[in-house]
Parts: sequence; C-alpha cells; structure tokens
Amino acid sequence: VYGLYNWSVINDVDTSKPKGDSESQLLTKKNENPYDVMNRTSVMIQKGALTFLQAEYVFLGIFIAVFSIVVLLSDKFRVFTAIAFVSGAITSIISGFIGMYVATRANVRVTFKASLYSKSNAGNSMAEAFKMAFRGGAVMGFCLVSLALAVLTVVIFVYTMALNPKTTADYTAMFEFIAGYGLGGSTVALFCRVGGGIYTKAADVGADLVGKVIHNLNEDSPDNPATIADNVGDNVGDIAGMGSDLFGSFAESTCAALVVSGTSAELTSGAYFFFPLILSAAGILVCIITSFFATNFMTVDHKDKIESTLRYQLIISTILLIPVIYFVGHFSLPAHFSFVSGEGADKVTFNCSSLNVTYCALCGLVAGLMIGYITDYYTSNANEPCQELAKSCQSGAAINIIQGLALGYKSCIIPIIAIAITIFVSSKLAGMYGIAIAALGMLSNLATSLAIDGYGPISDNAGGLAEMSEFPEEVRTTTDALDAAGNTTAAVGKGFAIGSACLVSLALFGAFVTRTGLTVVNILEPIQFSCLIVGAMIPYAFSALTIKSVGLAADKMIEEIKSQMKRNVNIPEECIKISTEASLQEMILPGVIVIFTPLLLGGLFGPKAVSGYLAGVIVSGVQMAISSSNSGGAWDNAKKYIEAKKLAIKDEDKEKETHKTPKGNHYIKHSDPHKAAVIGDTVGDPLKDTSGPSLNILIKLSAIVSLVFGTFFSEHAIFLV
Repeated sequence: VYGLYNWSVINDVDTSKPKGDSESQLLTKKNENPYDVMNRTSVMIQKGALTFLQAEYVFLGIFIAVFSIVVLLSDKFRVFTAIAFVSGAITSIISGFIGMYVATRANVRVTFKASLYSKSNAGNSMAEAFKMAFRGGAVMGFCLVSLALAVLTVVIFVYTMALNPKTTADYTAMFEFIAGYGLGGSTVALFCRVGGGIYTKAADVGADLVGKVIHNLNEDSPDNPATIADNVGDNVGDIAGMGSDLFGSFAESTCAALVVSGTSAELTSGAYFFFPLILSAAGILVCIITSFFATNFMTVDHKDKIESTLRYQLIISTILLIPVIYFVGHFSLPAHFSFVSGEGADKVTFNCSSLNVTYCALCGLVAGLMIGYITDYYTSNANEPCQELAKSCQSGAAINIIQGLALGYKSCIIPIIAIAITIFVSSKLAGMYGIAIAALGMLSNLATSLAIDGYGPISDNAGGLAEMSEFPEEVRTTTDALDAAGNTTAAVGKGFAIGSACLVSLALFGAFVTRTGLTVVNILEPIQFSCLIVGAMIPYAFSALTIKSVGLAADKMIEEIKSQMKRNVNIPEECIKISTEASLQEMILPGVIVIFTPLLLGGLFGPKAVSGYLAGVIVSGVQMAISSSNSGGAWDNAKKYIEAKKLAIKDEDKEKETHKTPKGNHYIKHSDPHKAAVIGDTVGDPLKDTSGPSLNILIKLSAIVSLVFGTFFSEHAIFLV
C-alpha cells in the first residue's frame, strides 16, 4: 500500500506543463521545446526497455518450463518443488518488471522537477527532484519485498494444508519442497542480471569510448546514437536485474531458515517457523517510518546533503530495527528449543534460545551497516580513496586502472572480516539456523536498501534525459549531483547483496549437509578437495564469459556508432538491436554453467563432491564480487569527480587551455585526465554492473540448486563416493 501511495505521488506529476513562462520559452538547437523532446525520449526508453524484457521473458518462460520438467523427474514428490519453483520464478519476473515500469516513468519526472530551476529556487528544485527519485526507488523496494513475502506466505499455507505435516521429518521435507521458491527466484535473477548487465554495458562502453574519447561529446549527448540504448540498459540491468536479484536473496534466506527450522520439534509444533517471515514483515514497517525522513523531514536543497540523507536511511533503519528485532524474537520464538540432525550414532542435538537467535539477527544487521559504510568509503568521491583514484588520472589511464584494481582488492578486507565474525558468532549461538537468521537480519531493511539502490539508475536516466533534451547546464548540474550519489548508493546496495549472499549460501550449504546426511565436510578427502578447487575456479570462468560478452557486444556497438557518425545519421534503434541480440545470446552459457555444474558433480559423484564444490564457490565468489563492484564504482565516481571540476590542475598543465576551467584551477571534461578517467570507467563498467553483481547470484544459486537436488544426489549418483 505504501509503495502504491508513492507511485500515485509520482504519477500525479504532469511533465508536459511546466510552471512559469521562462521554462516554456526554452528551445533546442532544432527549435523544439525541450519538454516535448524529454517526453518523446522518455517514451523511447520505455519502449526499448519493454521490448528487451519481452524478448528476455520469452526465453525465461521456455527455460522455466524445461527446468520444471527436470525437477519433476528427479523424484516422484517433486511436483511440489516444481510448483514452488514456478511460483518463485514468476514472482521474480514480476518484481523485475515492476521496477522497470516505475523507473522508466519516474526518471522523466525527476528531470522535470530538476528543470524548474531558477537562481531563486535552485535548492527547492534539487529537493523536489531528489524526492521524486527516492519515491521511485521506494515503489520498487516496498512493492517487491511485500510481494515476495505475501507469495511465500501463501505457498507455506497451501503446502501445509496439502501435505499436513506431523513430524519434523515431514516439515523438513515440506520446507525442502518450498525451497524451490528460492530456486525459481535466483534462476530468473541470474539471467536478468547477466542479460541486463551485458545489454547496459555494451551500450555504455560503446557510447563512452566513441562519444567522449574520440568525438569529445558530453555524457548522454543527443548526437550519440547509443545514448538511448545506454539509458534503456540502466533500467533492464540496474533496475529489473537488481529487483530480481534482491528478491532472490530474500527468498533464499527465508527458505534456508525454514529448512533448518524443520529439524526442530519446538519450532514446528507451535508454528514458530514463521519467525523469519514475521521478522521481514516488521522490517517493512520500520522501513516505511524511515522513508519519511528522506521525503518529509530532511530537505535536500544542496548537493552536499544528498549522500548524507541517503546514508541516514541506513543508519535510522538500523537503529529502529534493533529494538524491533528484540521484541519480535521474544514474542515469536519459544524461550528454548533444539535442532536435531543425523540418525542413530550420528545424531546431533543443538540447543538454542530465542535470545541467541535475536543476537544472530542483530549481528547480521550491524554487519550489513558496516559493509554499507565501507563500500561508501571506498566508492564515494567525497572520500580519500576515490579522490586519490581521480588524481591518478593525471598520470594516464594505465595508472588509473592499476590504482582502481588495488582499491577493489583492498576494499574486501573489512567486509570479509565482518562477514566472518557474523558467521562465527551466529554459528556458535544458533548453528546454521543462526546464520540464516543473520542473513535475514542483514536484509531486514531490504525495502530501504532497494529504495536507495533504485534511486541511482533513476537519477542516472534523469541526467540522460536532461542532456538529450538540451536543458540549460544548471539542470544537468542538478541531475549530475543526484547521479553521483546514486553511484555510491548502488555500490552500497551491491555490498548488501553480496554480504547477505555469503550468509544465505552458507545457510543453504548447512541445510544441504543436513538433508544429505553428511556429518562432516572434510576438505582433506580427495573428492572434496578436488571439487573445492573446481568450485573456486567457477567464479573466474563465469566472470571471463560475462566480461568477454560485454567486450564483444561493445565492439559491435562501437563500429555501429562510428558508422552512423560517418554517415551523419542517428538511428538509435540499431544500437538497441545490437544490445538486445548480444545480451540474449551471451547470457545463456554463463547461466547454464552455474546451474548445471553442481547437478553434474552431484549426479556423478554424490553429495561429498557437491559439498567441496560449494565451499570453493562461496569463498572465491564473495571476494571477487566485492572487489569487482567496488573497483567499478570507484572508477565511475572518480570520473564524475573530474567532471564536477574538483581535481586541481598540475603546474605543467596550466598552459593547456583545453584542460582548465576559466579560472585555471581545475581540470574539465575532455581534458587528458578526464579521458583517462573515462577509460577507467569503461573498464570498470562490466565489473560493477555485469560480472560483480552476478557473482552473488552465482553462489546463492549454486547452493539452492544443491539443496533442492540433495536427496537425488544421495540416492542416484552414478559413482557415489
């Protein structure tokens, strides 16, 4: 309901009727009203995004149907898993579509609000544009989380009535069937993230290299044929892909907690297994309260207030959630309960308390805040690391790239330590159930995280519309300020997704071990260590495929842009076609590798092989995901730091008029350091928007596939070892 309220506020803005006479007298170089151009361009972006999603969803529909048959054939009772799988896949598709639909309509309204600029109301113009962008993200955040929660609740109630479980074994089996919901969500998320990432970065890299480096065009110039495709990509990759991605995180963490709770007689006898869902529902209510601080209590009338306001969203939601989590844990769980795994001599009982579980959720919540802040520190151009990266551009693109890679690797240290401490504490307090709850604690403010994450691409699109509509420079300055903060918030959102993915995957790993009867995962055994090495390699192979796909598609895009500019034509439909075809073709192989590698290993060698494989995938994938996302985010913001005329000019460059501002103090667009920054940004594009965010889905999907097919591996492996 709150999401729909925000949508009504956005939809009520009429972008065709600017207030005042001064705005209506603006004309483009072609003597057109910029508002007419803005609305026409917005419709083109909407149609381009819808066309791509329709083509992608046709492929996904075929894949879902085929994979459902695979699930059905694995066991006679797998019809329940197949139904849950289809439910999760459809919900994931809807989540991505909602995000895309809202974003492609909110962006033009952000541009409209920013265009109502005058020297007397500059602050109010920025404040209104910020609210519009934030509300657009809020619609996606609240609708997605509530939809995911509602569908999963219905699935649980329906399965409980249909299967009528009595014992812990019955509940464990039922929750294993329901885990198909998470499998469906992550399967769709992987293809949406990879496909959307290839689409957007092929257009972005091509547009930047030809437009900025070769022809000295501005960002999103209307003279660049790939600009429309670039803006379409923001919606199908960063919005639709991200929506499906974080839906998968929520679904899988909840399913992991449910599967483990099935081994507790106390949790199943009193319906206390609903605790993960109640925790998420309470988080939605807290996020609603938190959002009022951004839209009603804080006024973003200066660019310096944008990042701090978004940052406060995470802080406020975390503070408010601490007492809420305590009370939810106290009233939604029995005081003491236990988990039982194994049988006979291998039977193990783990005793736990509601307070222990509460501490696990709080650990995850605080770890998420730490990850968010470290990500912000390394990727925001308001901080030293990104400013140093911008300064390195004075020495050329090569030094910029070296420094950016080092920044990404260094940024892994504290997040990994935070995740490691959370895993250790949660495991000691509540076993694998504690780890799953810690993941849910990290995602308890998911609606807020999605709101500030969705804010970024909406602001980016708004800037593109301002440039293509040829509004005055002041309008683009406003949207650029919003966009620069959006790059950082997007990186923070990816940090949350990666951190929670690690915890979720480990919880699913624990559920897999429990379900298959493995009492210990011994990496000194030949099969487990061998498969661990294979698992550690998979994120590299996956990244190689996705990055190369972006490179190949970008190469085609560059040739098309050069050809059109040489012929003095501008046909954006051709660029859209190149991105669409490339993304749909190139997303298949990476997805197949992720899904079928654990199936192949498990089908051949059994659960022990899969356990080693999962250990390798999780450890390797998390490190790569963090470093890739943060390097790319920092490169992007270093470029924007120079574009904002903040990088002081070196003495030897002061004589070059093309390098400096009118006052001669700072570098400007199209200067040599700016071109070096653009090259660094294009290198980082596939890292932060294609391979990086897809890696967290890779580790989650590998774990959930293994869990769903765990029984099949135990009973039907060809060479069971």
